Amino acid sequence: MVQVAVAFAVRHPAVTSTIIGPRTMEHLDGYLAADGIELSDDVLDRIDEIVPPGVTINDVDNMWNVGTRSLDTEFRRR
Repeated sequence: MVQVAVAFAVRHPAVTSTIIGPRTMEHLDGYLAADGIELSDDVLDRIDEIVPPGVTINDVDNMWNVGTRSLDTEFRRR
């Protein structure tokens, strides 16, 4: 799951950098393995079904969404 999460974040058009925090070499190897993962449209669609684009699970996190055009619909992956 870590590789899927990192691959999703790295390839998202609104994300400019992905911060990882490995504690061990095994963690780092796991994070780096995400580079070889290609997420198909079917997988991305399933992720969007679980948490639709533009939805914030925790309302406290909405402070970052002030005038952030990269989160608008036309800037999403498709």
